[in-house]
Amino acid sequence: MEIKINKSTLSLVEGDITKQDTEAIVNAANKTLRGGGGVDGAVHRAGGPKILEECLKIGRCETGEAVITTGGNLRAKYVIHTVGPVYRDGNHNEPKLLESAYENCLRLASAKGIKSIAFPSISTGAYGYPLEDAAKIALKTAITYLGEHSDIELIRFVLFGQKALEVYEKQLKKLV
Repeated sequence: MEIKINKSTLSLVEGDITKQDTEAIVNAANKTLRGGGGVDGAVHRAGGPKILEECLKIGRCETGEAVITTGGNLRAKYVIHTVGPVYRDGNHNEPKLLESAYENCLRLASAKGIKSIAFPSISTGAYGYPLEDAAKIALKTAITYLGEHSDIELIRFVLFGQKALEVYEKQLKKLV
């Protein structure tokens, strides 16, 4: 599924974030930036040691923030690492922190002149964020950003599995 927002495109695909041909991909990282499970582990394995080397120099990334490294062996030139919130009950600032994670990735991409970026569904794996709620926040943040900025030409959400894709498609239809 794909929509136009001003001169930009927002697209939803099922696939592997590490195989995207966008200028940047987003890694759903942990605070230590040392790799882990899920998307984080996949990005570090596919991208090779150069990514970890740069992450170690950066040190940490707090929840809702974003940092950038090389793409290493990936097709993407850059990896933007962000830390989404661990979901407890939705009453511990999780929605705002998740919105900040997406927004800070987009701001960093704009600051670096990046024209295309691919996101996973941040915080919906091991961090337990309910998929429908996370999809709504992710898409609303992306739509708002593209409505206010014309420098990013493509935001692609790369979703793991048909169920995730369907949830994102349903939320996107509600928002537009």
